[in-house]
Amino acid sequence: MILFNSLTFLFRFFPVFLAVYYLTPARFREIVLFLGSIAFYAMGAGRMALLLTALTVINYVLGQMVFAADKGGLKDRNRRAFYIAVFIDAGALVLFKALSGLSDKVVLPLGFSFYLFKMISYQADLFRGEITRRPDIIDTVVYFTMFPQVTQGPIMRWNNVGFEKRERTVSPKAFSDGLFFFVLGLGMKVLLADRLSLLWNEIEKIGYESISTPLAWIGAVGYSVRLYMDFWGYSLMAAGIGMMLGFHFVVNFLHPYWACGVADFYRRWHLTLGTWFRDYVYIPLGGSRRGVLRTIRNLIIVWLLTGLWHGITPNYLLWGGILVALIIWEKYIVGGLIDAVPLVGHLHVWFFVPLTWVVFAIPDLTGLKNYFMRLFPFFGSGINVNNSDFIKQLMIYWPYLLFGLLLCTPHWYRLIVKNRNRMAVIVFMTAVFWLSVYRIVIAESNPFMYFSF
Repeated sequence: MILFNSLTFLFRFFPVFLAVYYLTPARFREIVLFLGSIAFYAMGAGRMALLLTALTVINYVLGQMVFAADKGGLKDRNRRAFYIAVFIDAGALVLFKALSGLSDKVVLPLGFSFYLFKMISYQADLFRGEITRRPDIIDTVVYFTMFPQVTQGPIMRWNNVGFEKRERTVSPKAFSDGLFFFVLGLGMKVLLADRLSLLWNEIEKIGYESISTPLAWIGAVGYSVRLYMDFWGYSLMAAGIGMMLGFHFVVNFLHPYWACGVADFYRRWHLTLGTWFRDYVYIPLGGSRRGVLRTIRNLIIVWLLTGLWHGITPNYLLWGGILVALIIWEKYIVGGLIDAVPLVGHLHVWFFVPLTWVVFAIPDLTGLKNYFMRLFPFFGSGINVNNSDFIKQLMIYWPYLLFGLLLCTPHWYRLIVKNRNRMAVIVFMTAVFWLSVYRIVIAESNPFMYFSF
């Protein structure tokens, strides 16, 4: 598997690909991008590249049928083609999710959920007339397979990355900005997320029932920061590569830990997935327009599907259930208080979100119960081998926790981005790149956490 945070990608695949891409006349670059993307995917997924190719062809053919509607309305065959496409895409996703959850011998294809969601949204946008120009085959296959986003998203839309108007130019500024965001994301992944993953590994080695309460809380915060730095780092790297290839920057995170409430948190976290569920599930179900009970029903459906999208183990369903309960609590019970006193909403995020990530992280319900008994020891007891275990871990991991928490606020991130063309920031980012390379050389590259989805 070629990872963005690997020496093979940084010094072999990507430089060679960029050279070929820029030396190719502009009208043929989509072909280069498609071939490079298939090669990249095949290096990581092997024969599963055939599945991606087959689904790409199927969705292109059915999409052409969906688009073939008279201006006055949709014909029956277009509606049938749309239903067939969605049935194939959603059916394939459900089938592989179920098989991978029931048997260790079945592995979910790399990036399966991400590119299938992209295919479903493509069909829906064609059906609803939001894509106004008939997509040609080259644009379509590039859209489904482009390597910066095929394995882990973001789940970009046809209209928001330049396909609709064929805006595919690369200026020196766009390239420079893309390189900046790529390096920033690389640093988040390698220098922060990967280091904090060791903290969670230490807690697992000790055993959930044996850690002290302070270490349990440090672990919850550390895992929250690690997940954020990992996935946000990947998203910035993918967006940066896209900019270097002439595509629009795709925002996937909007400082979620600065949100005012759990609902607001998920309007800012993994934006492309959240807006996908909003536009293609929540709103078609009626959204919040048909009374309280139907709104609650729609929220439950969306969060049940969100949990199942991540996996079929009980912890994901529990995670989705807890989140929908918190969102309903905020919307109908304490919403007025949060509006009047925003600090209450911030406290909701800082207290509840790390707890929900613990549920997300531990698939074994017994282990999950033991961890929560250490978080809240008045509900149970453990053997607690060492009451001072948290001091040892803090001495090792406090710098990564500190820098990660600082990046959870919008202020430091905006300061770096705003001054990215200043010499001090350029020197700093150069140091971040080479320090990241050093960490990659001396340690094995860790896969991004969302590869498993």
